[in-house]
Amino acid sequence: MPLFAVLFWCASVAAAAAIDVKAAVLRIDYPTLLPISRYDLRPADLGFAGAMLADEDNGTTGSFLGHTYETTHIAVPPEEADVALERILADGTRLIVVLSNAEDLLRLSDKAAEVGALVFNAQAPEIALRDDQCRRNLLHVTPSRAMNADAVAQFAVWKKWGDWFLVAGSNPDDVALADAFRRAATKFGAEITEDRTFEDTGGSRRTDSGHVLVQRQLPLDTQDADDHDVVIAADESDYFARYLSYHLWDPRPVMGAGGLRPISFHGAHEAWGATQYQTRFEELTGRYVQPEDYDVWLALRVIGEAVIRANTAEPEGVRDYTLSDAFELAAFKGQKVTFRDWNGQLRQPILLYDGMITVSVSPQEGFLHQVSPLDTMGLDRPESQCTAFE
Repeated sequence: MPLFAVLFWCASVAAAAAIDVKAAVLRIDYPTLLPISRYDLRPADLGFAGAMLADEDNGTTGSFLGHTYETTHIAVPPEEADVALERILADGTRLIVVLSNAEDLLRLSDKAAEVGALVFNAQAPEIALRDDQCRRNLLHVTPSRAMNADAVAQFAVWKKWGDWFLVAGSNPDDVALADAFRRAATKFGAEITEDRTFEDTGGSRRTDSGHVLVQRQLPLDTQDADDHDVVIAADESDYFARYLSYHLWDPRPVMGAGGLRPISFHGAHEAWGATQYQTRFEELTGRYVQPEDYDVWLALRVIGEAVIRANTAEPEGVRDYTLSDAFELAAFKGQKVTFRDWNGQLRQPILLYDGMITVSVSPQEGFLHQVSPLDTMGLDRPESQCTAFE
């Protein structure tokens, strides 16, 4: 082919592929108690920082194809969430990443579906969202409680710590996490030898009186437990689990919501090229990455990959490509991540983090699956009651 023809063809392809990608990150800020540790204070740009890095990453590749990426960041209290979504949709944005609880996420997803918008869940871990409450226009980037519980269970079983002492909080999210751990124990052949509830009495978790109260209470509440190898903590409320490791009656490893925790990403993770991700994030934001930042970054990178490969920013086109066998994305976790086409959950390894380093990564060696070892964590196809993706 003559040179001028090649140049003409390249220019034509570039012109045809030029796409302006508009997305939005909607974060709902709920009233919450301060965390136990000041290290866990929420930064003002939580989630939005990951979006900024994703726009840079998408733009680096997309610029060669004439693509541009513009992401709007909106943080609102719960009572303003619907109005915020209406503004986003009125602006013509149809690709939306949401950081919210499950109840708000479902309502917002249903509103978005009315105009054909695609929603990415970057925070809500509820199993039901991937099960009988799934939505056709809702994809889940953040891991479910089942995935996190299974990741912990696999490591405990791999270590031959098969006897568990389950200590659960009394709040609804704690109860849901405890149920996920009970399910994981059954799934992987562990035994819960003792199952106890630690009541949230509403006291301070950070003041001197708060930690002294927990310090005095925990040994008494954990004494005389049946023989166990490990303590599994179910405490999404962040009330007591961080104190467990040094306040148990019997000294045992702690896993779950305290001690060794399942997490999508953290600021000390360096394997599989993650150091360059961390460096770029810190240069951009001046702080370490949080899981919400990573989950938002990953959601927008999913969009960017679909736009580049499928040459479309239309919600239906993005959805179809991400759920297809052709989709895969590098995520600094040692293997490509993909979506489950039966419930819209992103398959991904789960990091097990002790507050300083990545201790291990699940799925663990020896846990096999006919499709992917990643499907050993969370709802597998036969377990999911989701019908919206059929």
